[in-house]
Amino acid sequence: MSEAERTAEFLTSSNGTDLAWRRLKGSAPGVVFLGGYKSDMTGTKATELERHCQARGQAFLRFDYSGHGESGGTFEEGTIGQWTADALDVIDQLTEGPQILVGSSMGGWVMLLAALARPERVAALVGIAAAPDFTEDLMWEQLTVDLRQEVMDKGRLEVPSDYADSPYIITRSLIEDGRQRLLLRKPLDIACPVRLLHGMADSDVPYRTAIRLAETLTTPDVEIKFVKSADHRFSTERDLSYLKETLDQITARIT
Repeated sequence: MSEAERTAEFLTSSNGTDLAWRRLKGSAPGVVFLGGYKSDMTGTKATELERHCQARGQAFLRFDYSGHGESGGTFEEGTIGQWTADALDVIDQLTEGPQILVGSSMGGWVMLLAALARPERVAALVGIAAAPDFTEDLMWEQLTVDLRQEVMDKGRLEVPSDYADSPYIITRSLIEDGRQRLLLRKPLDIACPVRLLHGMADSDVPYRTAIRLAETLTTPDVEIKFVKSADHRFSTERDLSYLKETLDQITARIT
């Protein structure tokens, strides 16, 4: 049975939703994978990192946000605040000691919010096409005036997805909640080491977002790796090798 096929276990979150998770026990620092918008924990990056951590004997945790994958809840009711609360629930209840948070796309925003909320638990951050503030800078800014009005009046808007048969749902609550959690408008007080991986062929999250984030972070220990040919998925064999190398290096850096 593959890692992706192993039976999930469930944790009841602080708001009563059953969150699906899979975990490997091992050495510290542990690794927590935070997926992207409408992604789940069976994706290539999550399962490849799990295999890598298993080979290293390093603790690893992956999970589904509410409304994602095997977890309960409704996707359309989710917000950045709710998904960050989910992440904090699993970190608080399913991990021990220092953790490296690996955040993909939206998970990069969630990992930053989690680091602000639990600085004593977060030892390092690894962002993969990290997308802080994407609800404002990438969703809202790209909508026409008419589509913005539709979101506000109807409470939701369906837009085609390049990654799934079903459309993305943009809700008014997602936009309004996101505005309460924007991070790139002022110095971002995070002290731990941060590593950012970003493809320069990423058509969803501009690679310059990584530069903007690095400039905003107050920690001096920030490094960016750009891969010219990589797209937003960052899931080719070469991309994954960069990810695993980065995880190994940051683990050595903090131990």
